[in-house]
Amino acid sequence: MRYTRVSMGGRAVWGRVEDDAVRLLSDSPLESDPTVIGTVPLAEAVWLPPVVPPVFYAVGMNYRRHIEHARLLGDEAGVTPDRPEPGYRANSALTGHGTAIVKPAGVQGRFEAEPELVAVIGRTLRHASYKEAQDALFGWTIGNDVSARTWQHEDRSFWRSKNSDTFKPMGPWIETDVDALAQTTTLRVNGEVRALFPTGDMVFDPFDYMVEMTKHITLHPGDVLWMGAESTCQIEAGDTVDVEISGIGVLSNPVRAETTHP
Repeated sequence: MRYTRVSMGGRAVWGRVEDDAVRLLSDSPLESDPTVIGTVPLAEAVWLPPVVPPVFYAVGMNYRRHIEHARLLGDEAGVTPDRPEPGYRANSALTGHGTAIVKPAGVQGRFEAEPELVAVIGRTLRHASYKEAQDALFGWTIGNDVSARTWQHEDRSFWRSKNSDTFKPMGPWIETDVDALAQTTTLRVNGEVRALFPTGDMVFDPFDYMVEMTKHITLHPGDVLWMGAESTCQIEAGDTVDVEISGIGVLSNPVRAETTHP
């Protein structure tokens, strides 16, 4: 099943993607067993992030190739982790499939995309076993972790380098019936493949993280966990960035420059 959220008359509505249409739902499938209240053709859908998470968790340096690349660049983070440790991102950075990634006027140097698998939590979880973590998963979606690297190295936190408006495209839907860790992740810029790697080739998988996190933190339905990427690539205004994870779908976003006003 594929669940999503679309904008209808300026209001966010949950939907279920079926063939060439989105069946609009009465409520969130995370909270109830909703009924169909309408239909919109797929081609006319205005996509929103498929969930607004109570908490937005993010994983860094979770693929060995990415760690090695960081190490060669002299990045202190280029060390293989010995346990799962997530970070946090801002919901205000989220944007949907088809909307623009806006490159701020003040960004110089490396402005990069990272293609990421996203786990969506489906039930409240605390002190979970690995099997309980698996059972608590609602489904999977796709994220593009956009980063302004100069800001990342200048600032004491990631407050603007990873959390600026539109820096976290997510979508287009949540797929509930796929073995995401057996898939392939592909990043394309203007149709050209810029990264290609096995999605599940992680240091720690999502369930490892959920087990470790729930020793200290309660996970709730709708929480998301972005799982990191093996590769990154430069993007510029005028580009179109596609993140595809086989079995899930394609998240596509144009990039445009910020329009400044006097």
